[in-house]
Amino acid sequence: MTSSQGSTGEIPGVYARLGVKPIINAGSWLTALGGSLMAPEVLRAMQEASTAFVELRALQTAAGEVLARACGAEVGFVTGGAAASNVLMAAACMTGDDPAKIDRLPDSSGMKNEVVLFNGHRNHYDSNYEIAGATIVPWGFAGNGKPYQLEEAITERTCAMAWITAPFMKHPMPFSEAAGIAHDNGVPVIVDAAAEVPPPENLTRFISEGADMVGYSGGKGIGGPQGTGLLVGRRDLVEAAYENHLNSRGTRAGVGRSAKASKEDIVGLVTALQMFTDTDHDAVWAGWRVQAEHIVGRLRDTPGLRVVLEDGDPNRQGPQAVIYFERGWDGPDPDAVRSALRAGDPAIHVGAGGYGDEINVVMVNVQSGEERIIADRLEEILSGSD
Repeated sequence: MTSSQGSTGEIPGVYARLGVKPIINAGSWLTALGGSLMAPEVLRAMQEASTAFVELRALQTAAGEVLARACGAEVGFVTGGAAASNVLMAAACMTGDDPAKIDRLPDSSGMKNEVVLFNGHRNHYDSNYEIAGATIVPWGFAGNGKPYQLEEAITERTCAMAWITAPFMKHPMPFSEAAGIAHDNGVPVIVDAAAEVPPPENLTRFISEGADMVGYSGGKGIGGPQGTGLLVGRRDLVEAAYENHLNSRGTRAGVGRSAKASKEDIVGLVTALQMFTDTDHDAVWAGWRVQAEHIVGRLRDTPGLRVVLEDGDPNRQGPQAVIYFERGWDGPDPDAVRSALRAGDPAIHVGAGGYGDEINVVMVNVQSGEERIIADRLEEILSGSD
């Protein structure tokens, strides 16, 4: 995991010159808040990569071997983010390695172009399948789904079953069961697992449970460049995905050309992934726990609030300080608290959602000492002295 200059120190000159102030990020690895911070080793590797030219396919092949080993897959490559991986996975399932089909996308007429997706997995990122030219066919209901509903959704036009996994996402059945149904019907399985690492075992979980391709973000918990992603899986499909961004045999750029990664990004992500797999994750989580405990200890006795340390919940990204607003609370509501935190200097961003209208302080990007600033500001706002 990574650490770097936080918002408690001097404003980095590159931001000062632009008139942009750093924030305290207690809202998780959100793209809108800058993803994650890269370790010095990653930055040095990227700088070194910038000093020479290489053939990108050769670099992607070498990098893909590292990605594949880490994920238990046959092959992989670095994309321009998890969203880009979704575009490429859908494209690969429609075209295979046919250069004529790759040339035509996003016009998928005449192809198998339907992606079946559980209704409860619909989200504002599933448009990436449609960008590639696929049509989403929802099945089940928002809260539940049955095996027969998945089977009924699969037709001769189905090119893939997509599975989305994210914090607080409701699943209709175990992933392995859904993957088995898809495979019994000759349909490949693609997984969007953008924010699912850590824990590190999720790097191998989906391939081992039946996924044909999986996309992860490189710039969240792995700590790589923010604009990178991993795409790993079955050799023939991953190679088809790569052609849909390169289209070396066609007459025009593939539908996923915007998914490309630079040589610096590729080297940076590989370096970050190797560091991630070598990390003592128990020690990292213990550090997050200490920071969360500090905030809980400062706020625990506030009347009308239930302030707890939540640790071990698979829907939480590590240990978190969570503030629940009870019926007798007569202070500012959660939205007002979040607004007041953002209005301070430095601005503090915290999590929302969860199991209700709560404040969850996500520790994964909270730098050393920032937990005290967060606790100070919350005490002021919640007591009405702000």
